[in-house]
Amino acid sequence: MTIPTGAGGDSAMTVVMITRNRRAEARRAVERLLQLPERPRVIVVDNGSNDHTSSDLRSLHDRVSVIELDHNAGASGRNIGARHATTPYVAFADDDSTWLPGALGRAAEVLDGHARIGLLAGRILVGPEQRLDPLSAEMAASPLPIDPTLPGRPVLGFAACGAVVRRRAFLAVGGFDEHYGVGGEEGRLAVALAAAGWALVYVPECVARHWPSPARDHATRRRVLTRNDLWSCWHHRRWPTVLRTTARTLRAARTDPATRAGVIDAARRALPELRRRQAVEPWLEHHLQLLDADAAGTRRR
Repeated sequence: MTIPTGAGGDSAMTVVMITRNRRAEARRAVERLLQLPERPRVIVVDNGSNDHTSSDLRSLHDRVSVIELDHNAGASGRNIGARHATTPYVAFADDDSTWLPGALGRAAEVLDGHARIGLLAGRILVGPEQRLDPLSAEMAASPLPIDPTLPGRPVLGFAACGAVVRRRAFLAVGGFDEHYGVGGEEGRLAVALAAAGWALVYVPECVARHWPSPARDHATRRRVLTRNDLWSCWHHRRWPTVLRTTARTLRAARTDPATRAGVIDAARRALPELRRRQAVEPWLEHHLQLLDADAAGTRRR
């Protein structure tokens, strides 16, 4: 691993980006971040690329640092970037996303003014037509009880490319789990932050842009999401929910090969997940059940 050297900048915010073998996309994403008026430091964690991504990005600006890994750390590469950041707040970006001008400044203001907030989820606009990401719409209509002392809607989920964290809160709960890879890795972190007493809020005036690749393998993604959702459930949820969710997933696996593959992947680490299980308090389980019911209603509609 190459440790980053000097990064200038005037912002209270560092942007941490992970990438792997997407040199052109990563360069375009970093160039967009460098144009932001907040002048954030940018730390890129290269997850074992072999297409000269790291050497290309190092030449862009002295506000860009590159951490070059010799393996693919997946989403947990963000943990490495956050540990090397020196600012109180860390915004995440992917190599196909950026933040709009002013978004990171507004996020810093919100975090400065509300010490209980551990994670701020921004509004995500997708593609050149700037469609509202479905997850953003869900967060805007969150069924969780409103907290009048906090800005925005309380949430228990987020998309990493549209999230800003309080660095010390993020690191204190361990960041992203190294086993989850990329895809649905956010759920476990959201629950861990809430269980540790941190608030998570959706603040729509903080806007991120996302240009997802059209070459996505949807079956593989569904397989990873199934695995990660099961792991997160086994780790955090109370036993009635664990049993109910596992049974429902097994029923779906009978007819869907991708779900079946995800169940098999999850089963390979079932014992380690159950051994380090940390079930949430009843109040948090209740909030998660509110979200479960809301998601089930959305699927029926």
